[in-house]
Amino acid sequence: MIKLHDLYFKPFISEQEIDTAVQNMVDKIANDLGDEVPVFVGIMNGSFMLVSDFVKKYPKACEVTFIKLASYEGVKSTDDIQRLIGLTQDLTGRTVVILEDIIDTGNTLDEVHRIFKNENVKQLLIATLFYKPEAYNKDFKLHYVGMEIPNKFIVGYGLDYDGLGRDLPSVYQLKTTQHMTNIVLFGPPGAGKGTQATFLKEKYDLIHISTGDVFRYNIKNETALGMLAKSYMDKGELVPDQVTIDMLNKEVEKNADANGFIFDGFPRTNAQAKALDELMDKTDSQINAMVALEVDDEVLVTRLLERGKTSGRTDDADEGIIRNRIKEYYNKTAILKDYYAEQNKYFGVDGVGSIEEITVRLSTVIDKL
Repeated sequence: MIKLHDLYFKPFISEQEIDTAVQNMVDKIANDLGDEVPVFVGIMNGSFMLVSDFVKKYPKACEVTFIKLASYEGVKSTDDIQRLIGLTQDLTGRTVVILEDIIDTGNTLDEVHRIFKNENVKQLLIATLFYKPEAYNKDFKLHYVGMEIPNKFIVGYGLDYDGLGRDLPSVYQLKTTQHMTNIVLFGPPGAGKGTQATFLKEKYDLIHISTGDVFRYNIKNETALGMLAKSYMDKGELVPDQVTIDMLNKEVEKNADANGFIFDGFPRTNAQAKALDELMDKTDSQINAMVALEVDDEVLVTRLLERGKTSGRTDDADEGIIRNRIKEYYNKTAILKDYYAEQNKYFGVDGVGSIEEITVRLSTVIDKL
């Protein structure tokens, strides 16, 4: 993900995909024109990268020139296109191929056709790398299209946002939801994860999603997902990942304007982590970090046994059960630690000390995301 000025953009079209699309356009045009020497015309500023790559791949003789939209000199919108400048050579009887980086509304084509109508060209062909059919509102024929894309704001490969982004070799799409901080919070039993989640959600104005709480809510309120989950649980079966993901998705949808989320108790497996990544991607966001509280086993055992004196939980009163719970936690976390570490998103935080000290350590990590 990148930030240009005040907006965030996510990867959309890779360099390889662009290269393939350009090569396909080259092959089609070269095949159609045969041995004819065409004049390729790029419309500045956006088309410079396309034209450069295109003519380097073109296997036959050709000429290249550029024209510029006068309205691009200021801050006028594409609806205010007035004239094209830069056309100086005689194109009588020549085949002219307009190389556009992107065609959306098609307003530029009005001026292009008006100008070249008076140039007595043999034929005028329109080629565009990117085409937004949802936005196109003209009747001009587009002879060659590299790829059709949705009507989203994109930058990169010649396209810019207020001057920035043209130099990017790949294309990025505007995130419909801007910067969110999404954290997977982990910690062994007795690490104080619940306490820290409460402080963090208040400090960063995040939504705390505890899988256990979500399950209990859905089952108690007999939602469709809750009843489905209960049907598996009543049979002693594990609730399928997709049911859990659907529950979490409902929580995310209910808080679409949130600054981000703290996921507590999920994911537990690589498959669940990938499913969570897909869920975040649908909201134009991502998991920024897995933050794990790290506490020595003996400290955990002591804490839980002490807690068991007042909590009333039987699993806090039996040392054997406590050690088994801790062992189970590490077995599950180790897999996820590798998953997020490969993405440089794993952060271990010392969970020993006062609540305030631990909160400061967690905040130091989050502030750098």
